[in-house]
Amino acid sequence: MFRIFGPPGTGKTTTLLNMVDEALAKGIPPSRIAFLAFTRKAAHEARDRAASRFGLDPTTDLTYFRTLHSLAYRLLAVKDSQLMRKNNYLELGDAIGYVLSGNNTVIEDEEQRSRNVEHPILSLINLARLTRQTLRQTYNESEIDHTWLEVNYVAEAYQTYKERDDLLDFTDLLELFLKSIEEVCPEFELCFVDEAQDLSPLQWEIAHALDKRTKRFYVAGDDDQAIYRWAGAQVSQFINLEGGSEVLEQSYRIPRSVHQLAEKVAHRITNRFPKRYLPRTEEGSVQYIDNVDELEMATENWLIMAQANYMLSPVVEELKHMGFLFERNGYRSISEKISLAVNGWEQLRKGKSVSVDTARAIYGFLSGNGLHVARGKKNIKLDEEERLTLEDLQTNHGLLIGDDLIWHEALDRLPDADKVYITAILKSGEKFNAKPRIKLSTIHGTKGGEAANVVLFTDLSPAALRHRDHNDLHRVFYVGITRTMENLFLVNPMDYDRSYLL
Repeated sequence: MFRIFGPPGTGKTTTLLNMVDEALAKGIPPSRIAFLAFTRKAAHEARDRAASRFGLDPTTDLTYFRTLHSLAYRLLAVKDSQLMRKNNYLELGDAIGYVLSGNNTVIEDEEQRSRNVEHPILSLINLARLTRQTLRQTYNESEIDHTWLEVNYVAEAYQTYKERDDLLDFTDLLELFLKSIEEVCPEFELCFVDEAQDLSPLQWEIAHALDKRTKRFYVAGDDDQAIYRWAGAQVSQFINLEGGSEVLEQSYRIPRSVHQLAEKVAHRITNRFPKRYLPRTEEGSVQYIDNVDELEMATENWLIMAQANYMLSPVVEELKHMGFLFERNGYRSISEKISLAVNGWEQLRKGKSVSVDTARAIYGFLSGNGLHVARGKKNIKLDEEERLTLEDLQTNHGLLIGDDLIWHEALDRLPDADKVYITAILKSGEKFNAKPRIKLSTIHGTKGGEAANVVLFTDLSPAALRHRDHNDLHRVFYVGITRTMENLFLVNPMDYDRSYLL
């Protein structure tokens, strides 16, 4: 097993993809190559790049470009009906007196799954299995606000429920895959595992089992970016892995001033692999501010991060007040449907045609029952390829208003708050149907991302202050800092005693 250390911005994933390209160019069959990523997005990126370059079908030729859970799901030939679904968790919760939630699709990626909100007892049960510990040991090491009797009761009821109905959860998939790997898994010429620092002990066991069935096995990651210990990841296995290794030294992202700060934080980590890491030649900047309203965010790309999600709520209101589009945890500040409706109505007023989808979005915000739309005409039943003008809608689809009404008058079912926000967007000069250039997220949610301008809050949540392992906090803020391509803005904390000092 060969390790590739890829500090932030050094092109770790690109290096792996280039190795895939080289293997395919040498004639290695695609079915003999596996690329396992932490997220579905990363797996699909690798798959689509290889498919595009060599004229392959991404779904049929590159079948082993997946997340580890997805690989287990496919090779075990598990049926959807065998998986624990949301309704199963609800049913179990009702039976035992707990409000449980759970994941309901196997192909969700690990990163997204780790952020899923579920009952803390379920999370603890899963953590014990991923870390290959007894439930009692995991409970003793936790700070969960439930007694051992409660935890044990839920665990036994959970297992009984699954066995009764022959159901599997995500961790069951991995455990079953590990037991069955020699029977169900083909042998590979090459296997790549990206973001290996985030593997749990159970996933490491699978990786070692795959290694025995693979001629050349590569794991890539960065121990300094290991921020999922709370979800079962065990970075020490990556650090202490036997075999050869390579360090990608040159960052193509981080300017010198930001790199200096990042190195300062990295050297606070006591359990790490020492490595040479070089910045770009550009200086960049690191600045301290008291509030985001000090920043000129009318242009360029911005990434605004905090250790906890609730810390971003005041920023949301500030951005709306300034009339800036943004994305928070993957969701647009103005939904695609609203954008379609507003833009579409203005296109109709200008005498242009719109798509059927746009017309449906418009009708969704028009008053029906004979006010703006005739009774029974709210549902437009047409082929998706058709185009519609204002006259078409008035003549054939019950529209009762004309171009004398501007968007906020016509789309009267839009929430008042959205009307105010859209007005501010239009006043600021931004196009509300454009891709947001400002993103808000927790630091965990931005791993792998980057932006020219990064805003990082230094406040810590109460849970983080109680945390016993400072290495976790060092790694989290190291990840936050190293998203920066040009300028880093550090927001001074509300209370220095409850902050991460940089």
